[in-house]
Amino acid sequence: MSLAPTTSLITPTFNTRPLQIALFCALWSFAFVAGKAGVADCPPLILLAGRFTLAGVLILGLSALMREHWNLRPRDIALCALLGVINNALYLGLGYIGLQTVSAGIGGLIVSANPVFTAVLAALVLHEALTWRKVVGLVLGVAGVAFIVWHRIAIGTEAWHGVGFTLASLASIVAGTILFKRLAPHGSLWIGNGIQNLAAGLVLTPLAFSLSSVGDIVPSWRLAGAFAFLVLGGSIVAYWLWFRLLTLYGATAASAWHFVMPPLAMLFAWLALGELIDLRDLLGVIPVAIGIYLVTRPVRRGTQAA
Repeated sequence: MSLAPTTSLITPTFNTRPLQIALFCALWSFAFVAGKAGVADCPPLILLAGRFTLAGVLILGLSALMREHWNLRPRDIALCALLGVINNALYLGLGYIGLQTVSAGIGGLIVSANPVFTAVLAALVLHEALTWRKVVGLVLGVAGVAFIVWHRIAIGTEAWHGVGFTLASLASIVAGTILFKRLAPHGSLWIGNGIQNLAAGLVLTPLAFSLSSVGDIVPSWRLAGAFAFLVLGGSIVAYWLWFRLLTLYGATAASAWHFVMPPLAMLFAWLALGELIDLRDLLGVIPVAIGIYLVTRPVRRGTQAA
């Protein structure tokens, strides 16, 4: 007598992507606040050189202790090092110099223009489809961000040279995003992130100590807390999540989440640093949310995007 085959129960898997996106947005946004607090007590390049070097050592050291398989070819190692210079050293080096004379909220605003430039370059270089839906979403995102900080610019004074450094920082993260998708290094994202951090630290260290003085460091609990967050939450977790999102989504879709950074950065800056926030800032979240939805919503199968 044969037994009928049992029907296997299909256990639905929990989708962790929304949690990863939420964590990435929170960590990346708060990094502007931690960076602003850190540069108040430490020269920006020294702060970053220590942050990147320690993060790289921790990631690669932990990988060695766990005996993680090193599956990167020499080409991949070289690409990760190059991306570390662009995505870490240049992006944050220029950004932190800018943070000395601009607020954390304005710094987050400028960098949030990332999706627009990324979308245009992705269409030209990566041949990603720039559909009408994505264009509308990008326009809404820009409009929402502009509305959030329009009155802040009117009532405050931002140093123009600080804005210039922050714009250069924006150009670096856009270039790094496109290069990551274009060159597509293979292997572990975790180890790749360690190489990028270590490369950035090695590049910045001689520059930092030639342009800055250790005597300018003011030891404080504020500096210690900011440094700890920037190493663990910023360089290790947030950057790993960023490259994971770039791997899972297109450059345009992944970058669209940067539109949510200004309201979050302003909220965190208000809570932690006491920076001015207005209820009108919250109204800008509505077009930002709609814009992100339009840019990141997957196209249905069997339908042709316009």
